[in-house]
Amino acid sequence: MRNSKIAGVGHYVPERVVTNKDLEKLMDTSDEWIRERTGIVERHYFQEGIDTTANMGANAAREALKMAGLEAKDIDMIVFATLSPDYIFPGSGVLMQRELGLKEIPALDVRNQCSGFIYALSVGDQFIKTGMYNNVLVVGSEIHSSGLDFSTQGRAVSVIFGDGAGAVVLTPAESSDKGVLSTHLHADGEFAEELAVTAPNSNKKDRLTHEMIDDRSIYPYMNGNVVFKHAVTHFPEVIKEALDKNGYKPSDIDMLIPHQANLRITSYIQQTMGLSPENVFSNIHKYGNTTAASVPIALSEAYAEGRIKEGDLVCLAAFGSGFTWASALIRW
Repeated sequence: MRNSKIAGVGHYVPERVVTNKDLEKLMDTSDEWIRERTGIVERHYFQEGIDTTANMGANAAREALKMAGLEAKDIDMIVFATLSPDYIFPGSGVLMQRELGLKEIPALDVRNQCSGFIYALSVGDQFIKTGMYNNVLVVGSEIHSSGLDFSTQGRAVSVIFGDGAGAVVLTPAESSDKGVLSTHLHADGEFAEELAVTAPNSNKKDRLTHEMIDDRSIYPYMNGNVVFKHAVTHFPEVIKEALDKNGYKPSDIDMLIPHQANLRITSYIQQTMGLSPENVFSNIHKYGNTTAASVPIALSEAYAEGRIKEGDLVCLAAFGSGFTWASALIRW
């Protein structure tokens, strides 16, 4: 079977920048507290009437298509990863399809939160491997800021998240030693409620009630200690799994792009894997955690900055709600 390769990357973030100082005005927090615990300095928030999950994805996709030397009409399939779709249904994949002026090609939405982009990449990779499609657009796009609790009660979670989108175009690779070498996907639902938004939900007579609003279950809940413990365990495991599968060791990695969850987690991964700071990309200070968009935004920025070159061994890795975790090893 043929490999897929990333022929184009692109990203988009809304114009509105929200700093830690801005959040100090909304809740009992401080720039120092946020930086120390997360590494975040600022993040971008969508502008109502301008940005949507679908059109941010479309903006990122246009950049990826331009790099790939393709037009939207050349795309055979869309795989769209998000936890913040424009509507309950239909999914944002078809809305972005409409935004790009495409007709009738399949559009698949993936709901795997922080691991969503790598899950989506794996799906696109398989369709190209089997020969069913040639050009697959894989997108991660999120609007978190409209669903956060900006009171002091919600600060531990709300200071972390930002909005944005990233995209890649997958096409067939020229040889079996180039492109996406392998992807690795895992999940453990035992811990589903440790990082979750549990309302609205379909297992109640009324999907949304005043009680859900009052008890704040409409907002994200995170058991930070549990999430951190599992993240620092599964990140190195899934990276090593990808390396072992392809006969490489950590020192062979030219660029590791982890999901941008927390700078402490990224630093722990770097030290555990024995990598230098130059070989691990981090942009969480600028964007915060953009969930499914984190990895493709970071990938796009790393490429634009010249930190990924032809022939480099690139590893993508993510861990998040579900719990789910995943990795992809790519020969650029």
